[in-house]
Amino acid sequence: MKKYIVEFIGTFFLVLAVCMAGSKAGNMAPLAIGATLMVMIYAGGYVSGGHYNPAVSLAVFIRGKLAAKELIIYWIAQILGGVAAALITLKVFDYAPTAGEEINIMRSFIAEVIGTFALAYVVLNVATSTKTAGNSNYGLAIGFTVTAMAYTLGPVSRGAFNPAVAVGASVFGVFEWSTIWLYVVGCLLGGALAGITYTYIIKPDED
Repeated sequence: MKKYIVEFIGTFFLVLAVCMAGSKAGNMAPLAIGATLMVMIYAGGYVSGGHYNPAVSLAVFIRGKLAAKELIIYWIAQILGGVAAALITLKVFDYAPTAGEEINIMRSFIAEVIGTFALAYVVLNVATSTKTAGNSNYGLAIGFTVTAMAYTLGPVSRGAFNPAVAVGASVFGVFEWSTIWLYVVGCLLGGALAGITYTYIIKPDED
């Protein structure tokens, strides 16, 4: 149970940063979001792995470090955390979503696959590899991956790289529900590709 509570908490603060900083911080929003993810990983990574992202959990599952039953509960906890953050931003802090530019569906889908692949790939290498065990910089690496991808690919797709973020952003109103599929499918595909890449290309070198 502790793992799932930690995943809820970490995803909650990540999506809270996405909604609130995304509304008010302008070009600094990716830094606030990446920093929030970083500190939440340091806070809860030793308990749950600090995924806070269904696509990352899928990658870790494919890599063999998460059981199928746990994967489903991780997903539920992460989605609930994202929804709770969006509702608090709307109802308690009374923040209004800032309308983004219209996105190109195909380009956005590809951007989400690539950005999520990068994130999950980094997570697997810095937080699950036997060769980086004891690495104290893993939270920084993961947080800055999100920041880098948000600046690089965010202008194309709005930069979710996380189905829980996409659901939270849709509840908040900054994403359209009609496009939620591209974030869910694209992010999960990126996470799956990262898991496959690690398992069949990098993991054998650990043996």
